[in-house]
Amino acid sequence: MAAPPDDNRLGRAYAAPEITVFYDRSRCRHYAECVRGLPQVFDPARRPWIRADLADSDTVAEVVRRCPTGALHYRLPAEQPEEPPHPTIITPDPRGPLLVRGDLVLDTPEGPLAETRAALCACGRTRNQPFCDGACGVNGGLSDGTRDQAQTPRSVEPET
Repeated sequence: MAAPPDDNRLGRAYAAPEITVFYDRSRCRHYAECVRGLPQVFDPARRPWIRADLADSDTVAEVVRRCPTGALHYRLPAEQPEEPPHPTIITPDPRGPLLVRGDLVLDTPEGPLAETRAALCACGRTRNQPFCDGACGVNGGLSDGTRDQAQTPRSVEPET
């Protein structure tokens, strides 16, 4: 795999003794895998909304890897970066983005970005190329995909 993204390109850092979780709000499409996976760690009603110290670091890392958009990343002190699946997997969300997992190198306005997970724009209307920013309405209603069917997307949008 290519080198992992620089921490400063991963978003806001939420540090705990054994793990640091990074959140890039601009890439979040509110699939809520984190909230469902570890609600005690990922609680959008609390500030700060991410408390990685409230669970085992391996469990936090496993839940972060569920994030289909790449809005969440993690760093463990002594471990290698997240390993991408082989072969690359592309799953179209019927309401918007292409959900991609693999050994990715994405062309961004800031230059190439090595990634393992991303929600890529499929409609061409995003202002956050190449990522989906919701311009297609992906956050306007429920999806047939992995989006949390019990909550509206607004109810899980954390503030930074």
